[in-house]
Amino acid sequence: MAMAMEGAAALKLAPLRPFCPNSTLTLTTSSSSRASFRRLSSSSSCSSLSVLADSDPSASGSLSLGHLTRPDFPILHQEVNGSKLVYLDNAATSQKPNSVLKAVQKYYQAHNSNVHRGIHFLSAKATDEYELARKKVAEFINAGDSRDIVFTRNATEAINLVAHSWGLSNLKPEDEIILTIAEHHSAIVPWQIVSKKTGAILKYVDLDGGEVPDVSKLRGMLSKKTKLVVVHHVSNMLASILPIEDIIQWAHDVQAKVLVDACQSVPHMVVDVKALDADFLVASSHKMCGPTGIGFLYGKSELLTSMPPFLGGGEMIADVFLDHSTYAEPPSRFEAGTPAIGEAIGLGAAIDYLSEIGMQKIHDYEMELANYLYESLQSVPSVRIYGPKPSRNIGRAALCSFNVESIHPTDIATFLDQQHGVAIRSGHHCAQPLHRFLGISASARASLYFYNTKEDVDNFILALNDTVSFFNSFK
Repeated sequence: MAMAMEGAAALKLAPLRPFCPNSTLTLTTSSSSRASFRRLSSSSSCSSLSVLADSDPSASGSLSLGHLTRPDFPILHQEVNGSKLVYLDNAATSQKPNSVLKAVQKYYQAHNSNVHRGIHFLSAKATDEYELARKKVAEFINAGDSRDIVFTRNATEAINLVAHSWGLSNLKPEDEIILTIAEHHSAIVPWQIVSKKTGAILKYVDLDGGEVPDVSKLRGMLSKKTKLVVVHHVSNMLASILPIEDIIQWAHDVQAKVLVDACQSVPHMVVDVKALDADFLVASSHKMCGPTGIGFLYGKSELLTSMPPFLGGGEMIADVFLDHSTYAEPPSRFEAGTPAIGEAIGLGAAIDYLSEIGMQKIHDYEMELANYLYESLQSVPSVRIYGPKPSRNIGRAALCSFNVESIHPTDIATFLDQQHGVAIRSGHHCAQPLHRFLGISASARASLYFYNTKEDVDNFILALNDTVSFFNSFK
């Protein structure tokens, strides 16, 4: 089903129903579940909003992880376009719990100062909190040493750091870099730039019949010419979960390094860089309940120590002379200038929050949600879901990219937002090569996190069916 995309005009619709602040709306979401929502005025307090979560599951005797954690996220308790917000765009960015918001506010209110550069109380306190956040990241992914964690603006910058520092120093003509066609643009474009400068060759693995990157083909492509494998752990479009430990072992068998894009795995499951034996791994704070503007690179210490700086300036130096400079040891070598101090502290608070819940608990709950989302979405007429079909042997992440026959995904996303308050994403999800391989230019995507519930899925499906009926009425 080929589609015209990014230039499509957004659908703008007038509300089909009036907003009554104190009215009560009851929606039948499935034959077995019913959600009742109280209309809330904008003056309602966060505490009162927290108790007005989705349908009360206590009657059935148990609370899901989603119901238990939703009160911690004030942004979820609001109305959008006259409807209760249903936030299903978590693969793009996650929402932030109160503890993260308070940690960032506390930094700016109580000990805002530059780090590593002062002996006064505020600077020492800020430095301690900043470096504690680094230690928290290291422990969260089981890195051996906090000095193996480099703070960056985001995962994109972390990949560029590896590409320009390690890549330009180690790659030569005819060396091969293996990627999959399902990689995010930020894992493709930096290596295209580096390959043009070094003469290295990019080789791509396509999908197998189950719409998963063909790992057997990847293994067959590895050779003595392979110097690097760049691969995602979880696809942000297909929801596929790759056997990353096996891929790393195969690459190491031919002396190749591996860079893992873990943006869609670190927030959702236990990730252990020691067990994986990853050479490099990147992730972003904003996808794991932390602030925007900060991510991190994990690198094996011997690799980081051998790499030249990525940017020059303050903090990354040992000594500066007029004709040359010497450089600090990692991670300072790669953190030129004043860092995102408040954001790092916020990331540390997010890790505290996730760790208190438990990443295995989060993963188990999300796998349940993932299957429920997939099965529910299949019931929508003329829907096409991309990626593997879940089974006992095949798991999917808690997201679905999809299209509905003859309806543009941007129209779907616009109607869902304006008429139902449901937030999903439409477009190519920074995966244009993958979309082209699938014969499309765009898709819609609903993506869940642990604070979502089955009621969120029910409301999304109800709204999507209404959306499909609306557009089909014009045929």
